[in-house]
Parts: sequence; C-alpha cells; structure tokens
Amino acid sequence: MANSSLTTPPNINEAKRAARHAATGHWMTALARLGYAAKGVVYLLVGVLAGELAIGKGGKVPDNTTALQEIYSQPLGHFLLIVLTIGLFSFALWSVIQAIFDTEGKGRKAGGLVARIGYLGVAVSYAALGFAAINLLTGSGSAGKGADATAQDWTARLLNLPFGVALVVLVGLVALGVACVLFYKAYKATFRQKLSLATLRPEVTRGVIFLGRLGYAALGIVATIIGAFLIVAALNYNPDEAKGLSGALVTLLQQPFGPVLLGIVAIGLMAYGLYSFIEVRYRRLAGRV
Repeated sequence: MANSSLTTPPNINEAKRAARHAATGHWMTALARLGYAAKGVVYLLVGVLAGELAIGKGGKVPDNTTALQEIYSQPLGHFLLIVLTIGLFSFALWSVIQAIFDTEGKGRKAGGLVARIGYLGVAVSYAALGFAAINLLTGSGSAGKGADATAQDWTARLLNLPFGVALVVLVGLVALGVACVLFYKAYKATFRQKLSLATLRPEVTRGVIFLGRLGYAALGIVATIIGAFLIVAALNYNPDEAKGLSGALVTLLQQPFGPVLLGIVAIGLMAYGLYSFIEVRYRRLAGRV
C-alpha cells in the first residue's frame, strides 16, 4: 500500500512560473511603462524647477513633492495628477515585482540580493510619493512633508535607536555606495543593456546614451551629497543636518559657482526625465520589448 506521506506534493515550480507569468504579463508591463512615464514627469519637472532656481527665476526649492504641487496647479491639474498617481503606484508595484521575481536577472548572490532589496526601497519611495499625490487630490492642500523634513525625521528616529549613530552612518555609506553605482552606470553606460535600440539610427542611439549618462551622473551627485550629510548628521548627533533632494540642490547652489553647478545638475535631472520617457518605449521588461 502506498504511504500517503509519500504522495507527490503540488508542482511548486509550476506554481512559481504561473505567478511570474501573471506578475509580468502584458497588463502589468503596460502599467510598468506608465510608471516609467510618471518617473520621467517627476524628474523632468524637478530639473526644470532646479534650473529656474539656478538662474534666479524660481523661488521654489525643488523636490518630488514640489513637482506634484506644480502639476496640480496647472490647468487640468486634477486630472493630470490622477494619471500621475496611477503611474507612481504602478512603478512602485513593478519595483516589488522586480525584487520578488528578479526580472532584471540579479541572481541570489550577495550583490544581486542587495540590488533586489534596493528595488523594495524604490517601491516604498514611489508609493510614498503616490500617497502624497492622493493628499493633494483629496483636498488636503498639501503633498505632505518635503524631502528634507522626511530625511530629518527618519534620521532622528534612527538616532534614537540603540547603535543609532552607527545605523545612520551605515545608511549614509549605502547612499554613497548607490552614488558610486550611478557614476559607474554613467561612465560605462551599462543601462544600455536594458534597452532595445536596434531599430534606431546610430545618431539617435548615441543621443539616448548621452541622456542616460547625463541623467545618472546627476543622480550620482545628488546621492553623494545626501550620503555625506547623513554621515555628518550622525557624527554630530544632529538630525537637522540630514538632507533630502531639495537640500542637496540648495547645497550645490550655496557653493562657489553655485548657480553653474546647480544648472548642470538641473540639466542632468531633466535629461534623466527624458531618458525615462525613452524607457517607456524601449526598455526590456521581463523579457519583453
């Protein structure tokens, strides 16, 4: 008599394949592309606002929530922000799928696992931005705290934990590590591997690569400033010294030749926004083009 304990269990691998197929199907990849478009809108607007600040035209200190408020203030702003909100949550969901199903092929070694955990961090940040957009849409009149206030709040919470100083220093080092990865991407143009550009003319392809390099370099500069100030905040035990995106941009403006430095980074952020629009059409998603 066959032992019931030896009954063949359900095909776990088949279940995993079915789950991956559902998570990376055409509807989900369509939402992911909407997410890349939403990311492009946010960075393009932040870059424009930073550029206005650099030339002394704008009074707003740019960050992601400022970009949401700028969209909301435009004609048809309510409708546009609804579409953007859907895109932000779509990108957050796609980032979770990237982490769980390893659509980028990072693997299970230490470096790959760190990258996949990073996708979860991206998911949290874009979901938070989506909720900030909902605050505007529901009539609160505010997109919530800015990047600096959020960074300072989290820094204060970490500092109050056991080994809090070490934790904040570690987060700062992680931010500097992210900056190094971004600079490497800009230098080597490794992001090109994720794009399907075979149908484009060579000069157009070179333009796409240039936008990507400029954009990733600008993000690397911002991440370097954020990481450095986190470490300073930890060593001085002063969370008010932590900075987010807006603080990083203002720091650039306060340096010698600050308007020039901020202007260069602003152009880079706009370039990254445009590059994100290119990703909408040409980025490979889970083996699809």
